[in-house]
Order: sequence, then C-alpha cells, then structure tokens
Amino acid sequence: MPQIAWYISAHGYGHGVRSTDVIRALHVAEPEVSVLVVSDLDPSFLRNRLPASSVRIRPGAFDVGMVQLDSIRVDVAASLERVEALHARRADLIASEADFLAAGGYDLAVADIPAIPIEAAKKAGITAVAVASFGWDWIYGEFADRDERWAAAAATVARGYAKADLLLRLPFGEAMPAFPRSEDLPVLASPGRPRRGEISQLTGADPSRRWILICFTSLEWSEKALDRVERLADCSFITVAPLGWARRNFHTVERERIPFWDVVASVDAVISKPGYGILSDCVVNGKPLIYSEREDFREYGVIEPAIRRYVRHLKIPVTQLYSGDLRSAIDALDGLPPPPERIPAGGAALAAVRLLGLCARGRPAIRVPPPEGAA
Repeated sequence: MPQIAWYISAHGYGHGVRSTDVIRALHVAEPEVSVLVVSDLDPSFLRNRLPASSVRIRPGAFDVGMVQLDSIRVDVAASLERVEALHARRADLIASEADFLAAGGYDLAVADIPAIPIEAAKKAGITAVAVASFGWDWIYGEFADRDERWAAAAATVARGYAKADLLLRLPFGEAMPAFPRSEDLPVLASPGRPRRGEISQLTGADPSRRWILICFTSLEWSEKALDRVERLADCSFITVAPLGWARRNFHTVERERIPFWDVVASVDAVISKPGYGILSDCVVNGKPLIYSEREDFREYGVIEPAIRRYVRHLKIPVTQLYSGDLRSAIDALDGLPPPPERIPAGGAALAAVRLLGLCARGRPAIRVPPPEGAA
C-alpha cells in the first residue's frame, strides 16, 4: 500500500482546495493508497473535501505564508516576524520531521508549498515532490527592497525548494525557478453538480432570485455596508460557513451538507478575492467572477491576467467592495463578454498517476516518465 505524507500550507484555502483535488484523484486511481495530510487548515474543511477511507489528518504548520488581516489585506510586518521565528526553528523541524517520515515508512512526501517538509524528506531518504503554482521565495522576494531580512527569508526557502525531486507546476502561477525539475499540469478542479433546489430547501434561499456567492474566509463588512447589501432584494447572497451574516437575503451553506464545488455550480456569479482556488472553480464551472485588487500579495499579478483570459469577470475597487456597493457590478453581469480563451482541465488525474508512479520503492523519482497528456 503506497504511503504519502502531504503537507498543505494553512495560508489560505486555495492550497487546500488544489491538494484535496489531487488526493481525491489518487483514491480513484488507487483506492488502497494511504495519505496523511499535515496542515493547520480547518479539519472540517479538509474532511469535507477528502475521501473518508485511508486519509488521516495531523495538525502541523511548516510555513507561514503571509499574515492576513482578512481575505484581502496582508500584515507585512507581522508576516516577517513569524517567518523569522519559524526559520529560527528550521533545523529542529527538519530533523524531527525526517525522523517521523522514516519511522512511518512513507514512500513519498508532497508539499504545497512549505519547504521544510521537502528538506525533511530528503534527509530521510524519501522522494519529495511539490505541487504548487508559486513559491514563498517569490512572494517574499517582493519585499526585499523594504527590508533586507525578506531577501534572507526568500533565500532560505529557495534552498529548501532546490532539494525537491520534482515540481508539478499548476496553471495561473509563476516560473518557480528554484525547483531543478518541473512538469506542467492542466487545471486540477472538476465541475460541480448544480444543486439549487436542495440548497434552497436547506437555507431558504429563493431559487427565482439571482444567487451570488460571497466567497471569502473573512470580510469586514460594517453594519452600514451590510444594510446596503441587504437592500438588494432581487438577489440572494450565498455564503459557506463559517462566513455568514444574519440578514434576510443572506443564506449560509454548511460544507458538511453541500460540497463547495457544488455550491459554485449552483450560483449565478461569485464575488471573491482573486485567488487560485476560486479562479479554478469559476473556470471549470463557467461562472462569472466579480473581484477587487489585492494589496501586498505578489500572486495577484499573475492571477488577474488569468482571470481576464479564462472567465467572465468584473473588477471593482476595494473601497466599493468594503462599502457593500454591489448594485452596479451585479447589474453588469448580464453584459459581460465570454472569456477570450479556454484552458484544459484534468490535471488532478494526471498528477495522481504521476505521484503513484513515484511511490515505487527503490526507483529514482526523476526516471519515472510522466503520464500521456502531461505538458
């Protein structure tokens, strides 16, 4: 039985979305595969997206990412403090995790996208693979001109990435040159199943209204902003718990009842930050995306061009989002042109086949050819 330790950054749900997409595909390709997920993401989020059999969850954080004030805003100073504190413990973390992997008999370690588990895996003599669209070295490098400590942090992460046997690079990302070998994958996400009637019964949302998914981990709307949104009586605003507001046209869906991808498939449009996970879901489900700019997070610079290429979209100022002034954006949805390009999907199945090939003991990871159809 192949055994895989999968490390997922808790920076945002996008890392969890794409990792769980591949883990589900692993179980389709090989039902007996055993996966340990190591992450500080909400366990209920992970369990909702993961197959129940042969998947275990262990709390653990091996990267910081960026400290977020909410889903849009980043605290750069607090981020640097936490990154430096983590890197001060780096040698001990590598040693202890290497011992854990060796003792557990793991065949493969996968990271999205902490560097420390990659170094631990190599110390334990285990194949290490990254599955990601960007690296923290790239994110941190943007702040080097503000404080030279960011350059040192980026270099530390890049040295860890350089020890990986393989990067499976996802769309909507950067070049990731720190990794010595990479292969490109198509979009991982798969279309959801429209369940509008069931959601209506569960939440009371009027199926005859326009349904707008408000997709944020957190969003600091004032009472005045909520009053303004509540006056949009022709719309029902759908949220996924724990996000939600006690207003008459807001309706919260529990992840345990309706998977997130089915929620996306059931709504008419999405309002969200520009992030990897929601972009992928909008692409495969053909949903328009209303978004605003995201400050101090370099990924925005590659995500926004992908939004413009692959989904119907409308950008609004962040001040308009926080004020709850959504009327004009929602009214503009019907007139949005179709996306100029299409992008292939099926990346999760390709990644699963590739990773299962790498689990074979005693075979160097880099000699296993990619499955037919991989870029």
